[in-house]
Amino acid sequence: MKRQVNCFHCKHFYTTWNPAFPRACAVYGFKAKEMPSKLVLHVTGIECMEFEPKQSEKREKNPVSSSNFDVRL
Repeated sequence: MKRQVNCFHCKHFYTTWNPAFPRACAVYGFKAKEMPSKLVLHVTGIECMEFEPKQSEKREKNPVSSSNFDVRL
């Protein structure tokens, strides 16, 4: 059995402020109580074709700030 698409790893998935419809898909343009990929599978009978993985951002642990503010006394 194939695993279902995980919307939490998709760049089109977002969370809404509406408690009745907390999950949404930007590509398909709908909000739902369940995961959008599960709803797409239920309605169309095929898995989500618009899944795109999120880009992982590599952040520096100590970014260098270019400030002219002098904190010495």
